[in-house]
Amino acid sequence: MLSDGFHNVPQGRLATVVTHLEMREPVAQRPVPHPDGLNLRVVHDPDPDWYRDLFTRVGGHDWLWFSRLQMSRSDLSAILSDDAVDIYALERDGHAEGLLELDFRTPDECELAFFGVTAALIGSGAGRYLMNEAVARAWSRPITRFHVHTCTLDHPAALGFYRRSGFTPLRQQIEVAPDPRLNGLMPDTAGAHIPMFREDPA
Repeated sequence: MLSDGFHNVPQGRLATVVTHLEMREPVAQRPVPHPDGLNLRVVHDPDPDWYRDLFTRVGGHDWLWFSRLQMSRSDLSAILSDDAVDIYALERDGHAEGLLELDFRTPDECELAFFGVTAALIGSGAGRYLMNEAVARAWSRPITRFHVHTCTLDHPAALGFYRRSGFTPLRQQIEVAPDPRLNGLMPDTAGAHIPMFREDPA
């Protein structure tokens, strides 16, 4: 348990506040028209390279999503090919511009593992449409809990969006991890709003 006050973060690391949220029963979503020109497609056993490209375009450059980028190809493939993990792509003209990943691997639960749209769709209503689909598809299974977590690396409106969607904050944690811009996983230009502190030279 952290005490009150400031705590030093080692150089070369990122510290984020993670908020866990849950939904214990289906919640009615705000109606939104089907966005023009968009199609939601389930992607069976997606190729890891295809997935990483979409993952990066949705959350990598702006929000420093890196967890799936540091996984081995075999470990990532094992998740993506699992029958209890549903991957959806929100497509425009056949090109994926949104990601929805529902993880049912824990009995009676569904995790909204990854969710978001590319910069091209932000503000278009596509995010609300995708969330409506996420809620409906998660609760179409016999679950008792739908949960998600977001952090201070995400879009600043993400937490409010999840709350308006019916998720209730459950707890917060501090996560410390290596900065992916310093180990070659992501370019220096990623996450421009997040300070980068290099490790002291040996």
